Amino acid sequence: MSVPGDDAGLAVTGIGLVTPAGSGTAATWQGVCAGRGTAAPDPELAGLPVGFSGRVPGFDPRAQVPGPRPWQHDRCTQFALAAAHEAVTDAGLDPAARDAARIAVVLGSAAGGVGTYEEQLRKLTDGGPRAVSPLTLPAFLPNMAAGQLALALGARGPVLHTATACASGAGAVALAALLLSAGACDVAVAGGADAMVTPLCATAFARMGALSRRHGSPARASRPFDVDRDGFVLAEGAGVLVLERAADAVARGAPVRARLAGCGLAADAHHAVAPDPEGRGLRLATQEALRAAGATLDEVAHVNAHGTSTPLNDRTEAAALARLFGSAAPSVTSAKGVLGHTMGAAGAIEAALTALTVQHQLVPPTANFHRPDPDAPVVDLVTGRPRPQSVPLALSNSLGFGGHCTVLAFRPAS
Repeated sequence: MSVPGDDAGLAVTGIGLVTPAGSGTAATWQGVCAGRGTAAPDPELAGLPVGFSGRVPGFDPRAQVPGPRPWQHDRCTQFALAAAHEAVTDAGLDPAARDAARIAVVLGSAAGGVGTYEEQLRKLTDGGPRAVSPLTLPAFLPNMAAGQLALALGARGPVLHTATACASGAGAVALAALLLSAGACDVAVAGGADAMVTPLCATAFARMGALSRRHGSPARASRPFDVDRDGFVLAEGAGVLVLERAADAVARGAPVRARLAGCGLAADAHHAVAPDPEGRGLRLATQEALRAAGATLDEVAHVNAHGTSTPLNDRTEAAALARLFGSAAPSVTSAKGVLGHTMGAAGAIEAALTALTVQHQLVPPTANFHRPDPDAPVVDLVTGRPRPQSVPLALSNSLGFGGHCTVLAFRPAS
């Protein structure tokens, strides 16, 4: 998928993050660069098969969510609104001073307001129909994070929701790029949010065998690409980017953190929840992202991997990277060692982190890596401490149940 404007592509003029490393871009970047896991015992999951998670610490909707009634929103929407507020502020953007019909909102999530759904179902079961809140549907419908953000911004352009499981946030960024390319908007506020740390979701993932069972050391449970990985850590959060045509950003004197140079989307068409062992969808998405960016494989200096810490994903992704790059291996990192798996938000959070990597020319380490998997190809995994590195082109990989594969390509601002 090509991006508009000449070789400059799209400007990333704002970033907002709400993650288990903290609220705000600075806190999250500092956390991932520190390389320490954030998972901890979770009282709300006590007694379930897995009793720890990656929660956003100290999140206070009353202080962090714009608007007079943040309590009306599901936690997923609260995260999205908080991250978007930071991103728009970071971009120096005043939506009220823009043509509202030219502002687009594209947000992705894997489950929308699933926490509200679970809570209200319990109320219906325990107290009958009159116990159910009349605000249930506006809180849990998957599109409502995008809808509420459009209300907050006064945006009257395209307002869309993407749902491609754990690739949802990255898909939202790619769709926003497509809207800008088609001339459907001038500014796109795009990203992802999820709040799936709920009893039902945690139990369902545990029943699938997808979650780590390392109860004795939750902060060290998520260990992407490590031989002893045993599953991911369920987490929550949001990531939002402001995208504009590079020429427009320059014209208004906006700060530019990085450039979105290309996007690639493909599918495994292999299995409902297992990745294609050959990594065909990921390779196709990578090739399309590079074609759109006008780049070649040997120009890629860094890959922000999907890196879930599950046995199948990490082995398959490592194999796909080896087939793509051969001996000219780029550096690789996975933020999920620190943040856990934030589900539909992960692709947007990791896109933001990749943009920050090319901005700072610094690759954060993969937390909790000790020994490589002898059954997987070797990748140049950054571990221990951040690695200063020349990064003229970086990729961010996102994969999701259903075989969804999305790759975003980023270049420095100049």
